[in-house]
Amino acid sequence: MIQKFIKDESGVTAVEYGLIAALAGVVAIPGFRALGVSVQDMYDHVAAIVTASVR
Repeated sequence: MIQKFIKDESGVTAVEYGLIAALAGVVAIPGFRALGVSVQDMYDHVAAIVTASVR
């Protein structure tokens, strides 16, 4: 029974996919944050231009 358990690799793939997904999330989160800051800066710039042109 123990040898059968050691040779069973059916759960290994799920663990590997889980690790890959976790790594992708760790890498993607800082990228999304940086993109959000950049987009916010762009909107602030456009808002300042529009506000200045209305006055």
